[in-house]
Amino acid sequence: MEYVEFFEELKKEDVDIAGGKGANLGELTQAGIPVPPGFVITSATYQKFMDETGITQEIMDILDALDVNNNKELQESALKIKKIIKETEIPGEISSLIVEAYNALCHRIGKENAFVAVRSSATAEDLPEASFAGQQDTYLNVKGPEDLIKYVRKCWASLFGARAIFYREENDFDHSKVYIAVVVQEMVDAEKAGVMFTVHPSTGEEKILIEAAWGLGEAVVSGTVTPDTYWVNKNGGEVLEQQISEKKIMFQKKSENGQTVQVPVPEDLKNKQVLDSNEIAQLVELGKKIQEHYQFPQDTEWAIEDGKIFMLQSRPVTTLDMSTAKGETVQEGERTVITKGLGASPGMAAGNVKIINTTDELDKVQEGDILVTVMTTPDMVPAMKRANGIITDEGGVTCHAAIVSRELGIPCVVGTRDATSILPENSQVTLDGNKGIVWEGKLVETEKKQETTEEPAVVIKAPLTVTEVKVNVSMSEAAKKAAATGADGVGLLRTEHMMLTTGVHPKKYINEGNEAELVRVLVENILKVADSFYPKPVWYRTLDAPTDEFQSLDGGEGEPYEHNPMLGWRGIRRELDEPEILLAEFKAVKKLHEQGYTNIGIMLPLVQHPDELKEAKKIARKAGLKPQKDIEFGIMVETPAAAMTIEDFIAEGLDFVSFGTNDLTQYTLAIDRNNEQVADLYTESHPAVLKLIERVIIECNKAGVKTSICGQAGSIPTIVEKLVELGITSVSANTDAVATVRETVARVEKKLLLKAARKMMQE
Repeated sequence: MEYVEFFEELKKEDVDIAGGKGANLGELTQAGIPVPPGFVITSATYQKFMDETGITQEIMDILDALDVNNNKELQESALKIKKIIKETEIPGEISSLIVEAYNALCHRIGKENAFVAVRSSATAEDLPEASFAGQQDTYLNVKGPEDLIKYVRKCWASLFGARAIFYREENDFDHSKVYIAVVVQEMVDAEKAGVMFTVHPSTGEEKILIEAAWGLGEAVVSGTVTPDTYWVNKNGGEVLEQQISEKKIMFQKKSENGQTVQVPVPEDLKNKQVLDSNEIAQLVELGKKIQEHYQFPQDTEWAIEDGKIFMLQSRPVTTLDMSTAKGETVQEGERTVITKGLGASPGMAAGNVKIINTTDELDKVQEGDILVTVMTTPDMVPAMKRANGIITDEGGVTCHAAIVSRELGIPCVVGTRDATSILPENSQVTLDGNKGIVWEGKLVETEKKQETTEEPAVVIKAPLTVTEVKVNVSMSEAAKKAAATGADGVGLLRTEHMMLTTGVHPKKYINEGNEAELVRVLVENILKVADSFYPKPVWYRTLDAPTDEFQSLDGGEGEPYEHNPMLGWRGIRRELDEPEILLAEFKAVKKLHEQGYTNIGIMLPLVQHPDELKEAKKIARKAGLKPQKDIEFGIMVETPAAAMTIEDFIAEGLDFVSFGTNDLTQYTLAIDRNNEQVADLYTESHPAVLKLIERVIIECNKAGVKTSICGQAGSIPTIVEKLVELGITSVSANTDAVATVRETVARVEKKLLLKAARKMMQE
């Protein structure tokens, strides 16, 4: 029985010993594809480790005593088992084999103590039926035998995550007969890297798509840089279309410690084309060769170091047979780009430019126009609904314009910096909400949008998942459209739009003795959502509008000026200063509960101290509500303070938490998420953000507190994968992303079943 196999000794059928990733890298190597060299620590090695150390019985005893339906007990048991594996010394015979293989790899590539990537490789990854890429633990820039042994144990321990244990228990799989392999592969210190699809990823057309950027491929894969894009005729090899972007940042490996860091792109490279014609031709030939070998279109990752191309990964394209957007027929011919920004809401739209400088001009926007403004505000929503598309000067992918546009299904480009100054009023333009481009003229025919208030004809059928997939709702008019996604409830019902679109400052209602009217407005709007989803849960977030959004309202003349309202008087901090508004919100929810809509829960925004939760509960009781008894009460985790002291909030008492990753990211990274100057640095995938989220999930699972995510990161598949593996209770996505997120969640959950099932079949 082999305990270590180099890639040259493996083929795609060796999933049972090398896992999906290891077998696939072996297959590529044997096919003559340039793959960074490496080896696989086989599943037999893991089995030998477990048997020889005698920890199998200790682990089985923990599992035998476990009630998997007790979430706290499940999480504690998973942590205990992982600790046992990570702290158990690997027997000398096994560790010697691993170190010998590592030394042989170092000798082969001519580098002493070479940097390697260490990846767990399970049996259901990267198969044509479903792509499970990126689901397993991966550790980059591991150096030296000691670190290698440490991270191999971490990979082995990943087999006993809480969710993996749960699935095996629920489906009567024997934990002692489930194994895992580990891939050890040379790291490529790329000067340029990217992705390549061997066919059009949506339509399946015989066109190769290459995206390229400077440095390591993380910048392209994570979306933190706009890469160069090349469309190549697969048959003739000619470049059909290319777009050279301004690439502001890149990822590099620090030579002294191997850590990956984000750095500015040198000025002479920012606007320089990444790939030359020879490199494009080489990539195309490799892409054709890989697809021909697998007999299936492939999604690949590549890197170039010292002029040599390496293929880092290849997996089946899983997005084929997707139809193009309804009503969009792109005209062929010359296209003139007027301006570029960030693609914030997908799709293409064309129409007449209507520049809005003040809210007094909103009537200019008629059905089918393109609304162009510096940045949208809540009182622009009625005009946004009439528009075919939105273009803004400012903002990032989580700004108001982006969020509302995605919810309405309207293409949107944000952060152009100059749209309001260079687009002539009433001129015709076409915008691409995927690429963030605005073209001159009318290049698409866009059908009139279906009104969101219409009853949807069909409710989408979706795969059943243990992890709930919910939806974010900003406007009550969009409730039916959101419910038609088949979502498991509303993870975020925003108050701002329903309250501020009245045009009257909520404090004015109170000051004029008209609280009843404010309560009526809230009841009317919340009811539409609660009724559309009943009996599924609807988590109502209390008011969280920055002061600049109040200033244009009737009664908002006295609003303070704040240099950065995002960091100022907003969320629960404002509502505790003006408790009359919060009390009115609680009274509205109380009225709805009395009418039988007990599916409504309350969520407090921007908390940073448990005393805020305590005070809000007092106000809720004044309105006749009983937090944690007759109504679910929770908080948004949007500040590092809340994440780092989550135990104190749990002690104060709460039913759920929800991550607002838009704010959590901006506060953790000190980046204004509405500032296009730093938008390229904004990423929810930053390790610090993910560590804060992981910490909260672990602590909440211990205490039996539900966890969810409702920020933009809830619509990013790679982040969703990580959250599901950590054991998050639910994921709440934008309406347009519910189906994709549901599919991602289902695949993550099925992965563990498939992995265990394949092992059982080998017995």
